Amino acid sequence: MGAFQVTHLFARISWIAVALTIVLAAVAARAQSPAQDVSLSKFDWPGLSRYAAANAALPAPAAGENRVVFMGDSITDAWHIEGPDGSFPGKPYINRGISGQTTPQMVLRFPQDVIALKPKVVVILAGINDIAGNTGIETLEQIEGYLSSMAEMATANHIRVVFCSVTPAFDFPWRAGLAPAPKVVALNAWIKGYAAEKGHVYVDYHSAMKDERGGLPATLSADGVHPLPAGYAIMAPLVEAGIEKALK
Repeated sequence: MGAFQVTHLFARISWIAVALTIVLAAVAARAQSPAQDVSLSKFDWPGLSRYAAANAALPAPAAGENRVVFMGDSITDAWHIEGPDGSFPGKPYINRGISGQTTPQMVLRFPQDVIALKPKVVVILAGINDIAGNTGIETLEQIEGYLSSMAEMATANHIRVVFCSVTPAFDFPWRAGLAPAPKVVALNAWIKGYAAEKGHVYVDYHSAMKDERGGLPATLSADGVHPLPAGYAIMAPLVEAGIEKALK
């Protein structure tokens, strides 16, 4: 790693540490002032409280356990991943998706919701809400930086990375007119190239799910963004194959 890369990496880590400190201080201030009429979500921007109790209750991985954490937004959050009646029965897979989230929010909760759980693999599906501007306008380069930050943290903690392509979207029902389809294609091209360069696994949902407009067809989604069970049925074997590849 060159001097510039090292400097860039430490600058990124320092920014993450500062931002996380600010968020935790805000949460602590809220806890000390329960009478204040302000919602916790305004202080807990990265959603650290969402899985705090579940993380604390989760035992350490058993010997030989191939634990996998799925990190993502609503597409992951709504996916029935865990349990005997989920998409992966009998597998020690853990869902850590939060609806509406963008990649900078995921970067801030990555240490708590991924690294601390000591998985062998993390599956990252993120970026569609960044393109929608859920937490402000971002360039593709900024999204790429947040995605690579998560991968770097995982690698530093001996966690293998499975990057999933952003799923197709022709338009956003909550923010129409942004023409996301070509931006999704461009971001996926970067994710695929970055995964190949760094030795991560890439899972291509997009090619298997897109329609002629570059969006999700009505057979796979009711709103053009979030998969129906038929959509998850396509995604499940693809990501399972990616996980198996990462574990080899």
